[in-house]
Order: sequence, then structure tokens, then C-alpha cells
Amino acid sequence: MIRVLICDDQWLVCEGLTAILQGARDIEVVGEAHDGDEAVQKARELAPDVVLMDLKMPIMDGIEATRRIVDQRPATRILVLTTYGDDESVFDAIRSGASGYLLKGTPREQLLAAIRGTAAGEAYIDPEVAGKLLRHVQQGTTAPPDTATLDALSEREMDVLRLLARGRSNDEIASELYLTRGTVRNYVSNILQKLDVADRTQAALLAQRYGLAREDEGE
Repeated sequence: MIRVLICDDQWLVCEGLTAILQGARDIEVVGEAHDGDEAVQKARELAPDVVLMDLKMPIMDGIEATRRIVDQRPATRILVLTTYGDDESVFDAIRSGASGYLLKGTPREQLLAAIRGTAAGEAYIDPEVAGKLLRHVQQGTTAPPDTATLDALSEREMDVLRLLARGRSNDEIASELYLTRGTVRNYVSNILQKLDVADRTQAALLAQRYGLAREDEGE
């Protein structure tokens, strides 16, 4: 059972999300928080697997709340769910340790899939937001990156990294490369270690900087 804490200052939003998630047999809503300070406190008390985090909240915003929850409970993963898709909000959330970023209005099945994937250690970035991330990385790169960082990766690890950079889940990577899910998980773990990054999101951003997100890359 995936334990979820919903954090949003709008009560109707919390009620709506709770109603949506209660229909999933493998997801349990363990609580709600209506400001950032309460989110940190309840994450500590309730030990959720996933926190659905709004960014604009009173007392403490979602960015700072995310940072504190990640510091206090590394096993709890933060999935941002907000109306804000501007560049600064996206990057602030990722820098604070968020595992994924969704825009409100996301279809129910996509939301459920994102929660399940986040709980399993995967990262989900809304396609609209992913485009912003890629453009930001491309615009911020003034010189070709040093490809020496990638030399430590095996050919198969490079294949996995390319797909990870395109936003593929472990299941999708396993299907495309004809591997088991466990094997993909091991490859991802090795990639994170070799690239010296903390999570899939950081690995994807680094891969995008190296130009590995292009669909025709290596194909």
C-alpha cells in the first residue's frame, strides 16, 4: 500500500484529490496539510511514502517544505502538484529535492501512474515542464560538455540513460531494451553512482545537457 500525504492550502483541492485516490486499491491517503509547516510536521508524524506538494502555501511554501521533508525523511518522495509551470518554480522544486513535477489538471490515470512510479523510485516530469527543463539546459550550455563524465558508463548503461533522459519509466525502459525491471533498476543505480548524482531527475537533466534526449540519438 502506498501511503500518500496531500499538501495544499485549498481545502477543495485536498478533498478532490482524496476522492480520486480513494478509488485506487493500492493507495492510501494518510493525511492532509494546508500549509508548508504542517506538511513538514505531518510528514514526520505519518511517514508517508509520497507527498503530493503544492508550491504556493502560507507560513512556509512548498519549496522549503520539500527541502525540509527530504532532509528529515529521505525515504519519503515528493511529487509536486501545482498550477505553476514557470521555469523558476520548476528548478527550485527540483533543487529542493522533489522527485517529480505535475501540473494540476493532470488526468486521473496519469496522476495515479505518477504516484506509483514515484513510490517505486522513478521520476515523473510533466511533458510541458520537461520541455522547459530541456530548453533551459540547452540555453544555459555555452560550451560543449566534457564527455569524459560518460566514459565510465557501459554501452548498455548509455542505452538506459538515453531512455531515462526521455522520461521513460523503468517498465518502459525494460520493454524497449528487452530487459527485466530488476535489471533496469540495477542499471539505473549504477548510472546514478557513476555520474555522482542523487536521483533520476538529476541524471536526466545531466543526460539532456549531453544531448542524449534526442529521439534519433544512437538509433
